[in-house]
Amino acid sequence: MGTGQNCPMPDATPARKPLSAPQKALHKLGLVRDIDLALHLPLRYEDETRIVSLRGARDGQLAQIEGTVTNSEISFRPRRQLLVTLDDGTDTCTLRFFTFYPAHQKTLAVGARVRARGELRGGFAGWSMVHPAFQLAGGELPDALTPVYPTSAQLPQAYLRKAVASGLRRADLSETLPPALLGGLQAVVRGTWTLRDALQYLHHPGPDVSLDALEDRSHPAWQRLKAEELLAQQLSQFTAKQERAALRAPALRAAPGGLHEQLLGALPFALTAAQRRVGEEIARDLTRQVPMHRLLQGDVGSGKTVVAALAAAIAIDAGWQCALMAPTEILAEQHFAKLIGWLEPLLAPLGKRVAWLTGSQKKKQRGEMLALIASGEAALVVGTHAVIQDQVVFKHLALAIIDEQHRFGVAQRLALRSKVGVAADGTEQEPHLLMMTATPIPRTLAMSYYADLDVSTIDELPPGRTPIVTKVVADSRRAEVIERIRSQLAQGRQVYWVCPLIEESEAIDLSNATATHAELAQALPGVLVGLLHSRMPVAEKKAVMSLFSGGQMGVLVSTTVIEVGVDVPNASLMVIEHAERFGLSQLHQLRGRVGRGAAASACVLMYTPPDGGRLGETARERLKAMADTSDGFEIARRDLEIRGPGEFLGARQSGAPLLRFADLATDGHLLDWAREAAPVMLAQYPAAAEKHIARWLGGKAEYLKA
Repeated sequence: MGTGQNCPMPDATPARKPLSAPQKALHKLGLVRDIDLALHLPLRYEDETRIVSLRGARDGQLAQIEGTVTNSEISFRPRRQLLVTLDDGTDTCTLRFFTFYPAHQKTLAVGARVRARGELRGGFAGWSMVHPAFQLAGGELPDALTPVYPTSAQLPQAYLRKAVASGLRRADLSETLPPALLGGLQAVVRGTWTLRDALQYLHHPGPDVSLDALEDRSHPAWQRLKAEELLAQQLSQFTAKQERAALRAPALRAAPGGLHEQLLGALPFALTAAQRRVGEEIARDLTRQVPMHRLLQGDVGSGKTVVAALAAAIAIDAGWQCALMAPTEILAEQHFAKLIGWLEPLLAPLGKRVAWLTGSQKKKQRGEMLALIASGEAALVVGTHAVIQDQVVFKHLALAIIDEQHRFGVAQRLALRSKVGVAADGTEQEPHLLMMTATPIPRTLAMSYYADLDVSTIDELPPGRTPIVTKVVADSRRAEVIERIRSQLAQGRQVYWVCPLIEESEAIDLSNATATHAELAQALPGVLVGLLHSRMPVAEKKAVMSLFSGGQMGVLVSTTVIEVGVDVPNASLMVIEHAERFGLSQLHQLRGRVGRGAAASACVLMYTPPDGGRLGETARERLKAMADTSDGFEIARRDLEIRGPGEFLGARQSGAPLLRFADLATDGHLLDWAREAAPVMLAQYPAAAEKHIARWLGGKAEYLKA
């Protein structure tokens, strides 16, 4: 890349040169601005600052040696390879290359003075290195460690190093933090590091640095960087909250004796104290003219749907429309069935209906539903992402409810919020937004990614839910598990069997749903065994679910399409095959499909260790957590420790980075500082706050508001 001045930068001139392959690769990695390059930090470092003598070397050491090539030949035993002997004056080392080109042979010719870097292996035949990095010797040794950056196949390290160095030189790294906040930051990060100092150091640390402190990111330079990143995130979230406070939404109040009270009176069960509490929190939000932005979290089976129905009743009572969007047709249909049962009898006398919208609808039925929505006759619209498509026009939408919100992309959530309602005076109003999740959010995650949300928590289960016993068993005990199924069926119960794949894969030798279905059908003669997976036609899925829900089907073999929303109280046993392949919150969601009735329920986590080996540490931790507790909040806390925030946020991060540097499990002290500093900075130093957000998030800040 030469001097590094050709880094891809936004070009103000109309005639823009076509990008080279490496420049396209930079763009694909999101490295467009100088600051993007400056913040692209090394994965690891190579020490090219010193030459190691072979006489003093250790077996397995990653080392750089220098010597003269005394022999260079191509050998064909046991396979074609280039063997080069390097003599450093104290001993010799064989450099072994299984892939090589004429240029390699030319550089590594006999008599050449060469530096080679790789892992030294000792043996009977002396020292060897397999595929070391090498170059002709000469010139000064570098005085800093050599960075190795995250990259792609089209982007050689050498090009990327020059691009990053160029970006680091040109980027505006001036201080954005006002002096009033700097003192607090320096106390937290243990030192007076500026952003420029921290980045210079992390890109080119000296040879005497503690690699442990760099790798575990506890070094003060890392701390400074992580604090700045968390501050940018908090500033973005607080800005979103401020912007929303300036928007207008319909003020919705439940009418005395109206739909809300009628629904409460018609329900065949009493609400729990937690359901009443969160219902009141939501009702209070709806009375305000500022758009509600609330996350309703509750463990599997805690009764979030009825709380959503009561909120919908308030919106409909006030003469507006409500939309409920679910990630899958099965889940949307479950909601639809419940809501029709509860609300349709109350809506009919008012001349109102519940509409149903999915991607698989026939054109005629879809047209009818669109007309009902546009006219306002459909007071409640339930469906999948079809609800947010352009042709769906609401007459006056006041409340949008998104279930399992982490399963939707950012753009989808923004699209639902953009379906504005129109007040009687013709003014546009932003809808209130209620998001629901059965994956409880750990406190640090809520403070970080959901800082702009109000959070309501249903922290108790309805009475009558039976505790679920969880057993972890090896696949070698499969026959015992099938015997347990026979026993449950004999008692009139039903069983789920969940598989991770629906077709054979050469790469992953897993029992698939189709094979397991055939196996169980043969092992359980006289029992109707069903099969459900995502590639089945919608009508077929509905027929299978109907048979299982109706009790005619004894065993349902399924992929994870039944993860959320399926409610069959008579199902008392859940078998999860290859449980080691599932994420922790997903296992907890699946387990929540049983224990919904009065019968004692169990969940069997069946795992298959690798050939002759043991399960990996992460898989063992997940299965242990499942056996230890059925508390969704404890599960969520452990999941955050094991997997990081991605599991909870799902597609929320599309376009908005997950935290690249900070770790919520270890950086709580930095998050506390950022949460305190952000509102102060916004109120007193708005220009500096805007510059800080632009530096760290660029155009991606919008996505954090979804």
